[in-house]
Amino acid sequence: MIRKLFYLFVWFYGMTAPCPAQQNAPRPFGPVPSENQMRWQEMEYYAFLHFSINTFTDQEWGSGGDDVRIFNPDSLDCRQWARVCKGAGMKGIILTVKHHSGFCLWPSKYTEYSVKNTAWKNGKGDIVRELADACKEYGLKLGIYLSPWDRNYAGYGRPEYITYFRNQLRELLTHYGDIFEIWFDGANGGSGYYGGANETRKIDPKTYYDWKNTYQLIRSLQPKIVIWNDGGDRGDLRWVGTEAGNVGETNWSLLNDTGEVTWPMLHYGLENGNAWVPGEVNTSIRPGWFYHTYEDSKVKNLPQLMDLYYNSSGRNATLLLNFPIDRHGLIHPNDSLAALQLARAVKDAFSVNLAAGARATASNVRGNAKAFAPDKATDGQKDSYWATDDGVTQASITLDFGKPTTFNRVMAQEYIRLGQRVRTFRVEALTDGQWKELAMATTIGYKRMLLFPTVTATQLRLTITDAKACPLISNLAVYYAPLILTPPLISRNRSGEINILEEGGGSDIYYTLDGTPPTGRSPKYSGPFPTDGRVLVQAVAFDPSSGKSSAVSREEFDISHSKWKIIGTDDQHAGNTIDGNPNSAWHQGAEKKTPTGEKKMPIDLELDLGEMVNLSGFRYLPDQDWRHTGLIAVYQLFVSSDGRRWQMADDGEFPNINNNPLWQIRKFSPVQARYIKLRALRNTRGNDDAGYAELDVITE
Repeated sequence: MIRKLFYLFVWFYGMTAPCPAQQNAPRPFGPVPSENQMRWQEMEYYAFLHFSINTFTDQEWGSGGDDVRIFNPDSLDCRQWARVCKGAGMKGIILTVKHHSGFCLWPSKYTEYSVKNTAWKNGKGDIVRELADACKEYGLKLGIYLSPWDRNYAGYGRPEYITYFRNQLRELLTHYGDIFEIWFDGANGGSGYYGGANETRKIDPKTYYDWKNTYQLIRSLQPKIVIWNDGGDRGDLRWVGTEAGNVGETNWSLLNDTGEVTWPMLHYGLENGNAWVPGEVNTSIRPGWFYHTYEDSKVKNLPQLMDLYYNSSGRNATLLLNFPIDRHGLIHPNDSLAALQLARAVKDAFSVNLAAGARATASNVRGNAKAFAPDKATDGQKDSYWATDDGVTQASITLDFGKPTTFNRVMAQEYIRLGQRVRTFRVEALTDGQWKELAMATTIGYKRMLLFPTVTATQLRLTITDAKACPLISNLAVYYAPLILTPPLISRNRSGEINILEEGGGSDIYYTLDGTPPTGRSPKYSGPFPTDGRVLVQAVAFDPSSGKSSAVSREEFDISHSKWKIIGTDDQHAGNTIDGNPNSAWHQGAEKKTPTGEKKMPIDLELDLGEMVNLSGFRYLPDQDWRHTGLIAVYQLFVSSDGRRWQMADDGEFPNINNNPLWQIRKFSPVQARYIKLRALRNTRGNDDAGYAELDVITE
């Protein structure tokens, strides 16, 4: 009997006692993600949808006073939105349910400024409900963007607005099912309608919204949610400091939970931060966030979208790609086509993992245990990983393909549930018996993709050259991505010459000027050629060796700048404003002082067009330098026939120009003029620096 009890004890202990590998498992190092953050990170790629009254007024930021009756899409179809996003490989949709104008896409009982007072569905519609149902049908997660700033609400800036804001949060977080992410931005306090006051109001974004208690409300209503916030207390996710579609090559998923956040912290993370705050890359498939007809030809092409993918999802972040919903209430065909092309290209590039059949070895294995062997990095299981012994922060893993193998992409992933550890690493290939370095990089995190010229090798080696603790690599994958030709770049200089450049070199370029798509039978580009007046140039790159062609690039130019002259200044760099080169710039006013020594706007830029022209608008491109200085925020545009008597043709603001410093296009009633004057009333930094990369006109 005693012997039977002994054997029973031995059997029971053997079944329940931790195995040596479990006993030797690495401990977490530093901050680690929550379960909510892990679910979000694994989504990788999802959609932003911008739709509002702005869509019908051709604005990026509505003033809050536009008549709700103009909102009347004739073909709104949330199932089409979901169908496009699903086909594009996205995992969810974040809808802008209320932008800064205050207009609500659901029939909120707390405001009259909503769909309930529009002609759409006779005021009985609810776009948030329709999208929630469509997301459920297509297996997508739903998120919402509720602007903290409200340019319509009369009480904005006073305590009663916070009650209003939270009441709307309760509606959205209790009536539409699970919400995976709520999105707030930092735009707050400025000019607005404000119930008819038409004034400028200022708030303290750190204290006004009482984010601590607002967050508690959100989490109590949606326990599985993640919070993105660019303007207040630290949320679960961070902005990466730009809307251009990239995060730093070095990207730590860490910040400090309190204190000021600088641009480098947003873009690169903070290596020794005490909180897990990963980056989300938000950008639009077009230059603007809301729909504008004039951007139908400006949808990002496939190479640009692939760059977005590699520079976001491929750099330890997620990609939040925006579709501006058009006036019909649909994702425009140009946008959906581009997104589907991206999905196909990603599938073509990453459908075959060449590491799957390779033999893996490593310089060090934690406790020599099979549970942490190098093949755990190639087994396709996200919860297994190759690990080294504690204290070993330099180690390598080698893949032997068994035969010459051609590839040009490597993907690595850390097991981030136990922290982000790798500081630096390199990738090498064994070719002709010699190790050749392919890439050196910093940080891995959830996912890191490396691109390099195509190589044929029998082995690949990943070497961790520095880590904060023993590295844990959950995935090492190798791919061969097919060639994608970049569409040519088209520009016109001040004299009117057209230049067409193919970035990669080695391809033939064909172009047209008559509006027809270019083909291999179109004129072949051999060098710059002159043009005058308005001209539409379309071009395509063709690779003779592969037979592949690029997407068509398209640029439409207005009147030539050959007769133009900047007046009122002797600065030799002023001509950069009209030279046709977006990478050159001119700044004025930074040293301007009044007799009392105080700096003061406005600043005028005057331009002589050389002849009378029928003007119907203008275009302003701010300095494209990443430091974003001299960005004009509020302006007036004057015209004149003689350069002495001026009349104002347009005035307003360039909204969101600090985060999205692209071409600003403004239209006005046609007027005959020879001279124009752009007056900068205020820039984004409150100083007297006005910067210009390009200033152009639109003719009738």
